Amino acid sequence: MSTQRIAESSARWRVAIADDHERSRTALRGAISAAGGAIVGESVRCSDVMPMVRRASPDILVSAVGLPDGDGLQAAAQVVQADCAVVLFTSHTEEPLVERARTAGVMGFLLKPLRPAEVAPVLDLAVARFEDNRQLRQSLEGRKVIERAKGTLMARLGLTEDEAFRRLRRAAMDSRRPMVDIARALLVSEAVAKP
Repeated sequence: MSTQRIAESSARWRVAIADDHERSRTALRGAISAAGGAIVGESVRCSDVMPMVRRASPDILVSAVGLPDGDGLQAAAQVVQADCAVVLFTSHTEEPLVERARTAGVMGFLLKPLRPAEVAPVLDLAVARFEDNRQLRQSLEGRKVIERAKGTLMARLGLTEDEAFRRLRRAAMDSRRPMVDIARALLVSEAVAKP
């Protein structure tokens, strides 16, 4: 394993940067490195952000709002959908920008000029919030799958909701697998069995 890979694997965060100003990127690199993070990619254009994120698999993207070929917030929204936390690096704090950032799924702001002491708490909090949101989404998706599976059992076997739930729970316990896995398997088998 290369020295760079070892450093990245033991880093506090794996960070990608999207900013077209060299001074800003230099300041971010220094502050992130000093706080124990590893820079795994840099981009100066919106069009390069998603390929960089796919290639580098960062924990977090720190992005400027204005990039030469487009809106950093649109790129940020795509990155969030690709399962990566985003923090904006900007000097703007107007309400419309904050609302657009919230809608895009941005987890925090670092304000220009950069104060290195703020980097670690902002990135720690952003990564933690993003993980909390991911777990909540997975939990909600799991509940929907379980509800559909219960409905399938109720319709196929004439069970009450409680009986269908108990059957799913018993199957999960007997197989030592999460109930959502049993529910998914049931729904797949039901789809396969349909003519």
